[in-house]
Amino acid sequence: MIREVITYPDKRLFLRSSEVEKFDEELHRLLDDMYETMIAKNGIGLAAIQVAVPLRALIINLPDEEGKQHKEDLLELINPVIVEKRGSQVYTEGCLSVPEYYDDVERAEWVRVEYQDRHGNKNILEADGLLAVAVQHEMDHLDGHLFIEKLPYLKRKKFEKEWKKRKKSQKSGIKV
Repeated sequence: MIREVITYPDKRLFLRSSEVEKFDEELHRLLDDMYETMIAKNGIGLAAIQVAVPLRALIINLPDEEGKQHKEDLLELINPVIVEKRGSQVYTEGCLSVPEYYDDVERAEWVRVEYQDRHGNKNILEADGLLAVAVQHEMDHLDGHLFIEKLPYLKRKKFEKEWKKRKKSQKSGIKV
């Protein structure tokens, strides 16, 4: 089932999500719905809070060289914790909860993450490049943070001004 993605400035996006304690059918349904929602919205990652469920669960599905996403490549990270990170990289990020806005964000180049799968089994993921960016971006959501918070002050102020202008014009039906 495709769920609604909540968008900035919805206050729920700024809440810290709770640990997943039950690895049951309800969690599995949530993860399956998140996957359908992410694919329908052309995303590569989605945190549970983005579909208004404040649980520490996220999914990532990076496209292959042809730009196709394959479900067998889907990563489901429950209760993830970054235990080590190295380096630095700048990547242009976007977010389903901040539609149609992209900007450069600096993050670690490599991360090691401990997490559980949908059945509660413990795993370790080592990621670099785009996968490391996606993991850090989605994990920020679990702590109530959006990528726009990582922007320098002036860029953030410019974003907020443009966002308000866009929202105002959408209400009046004018395309900006």
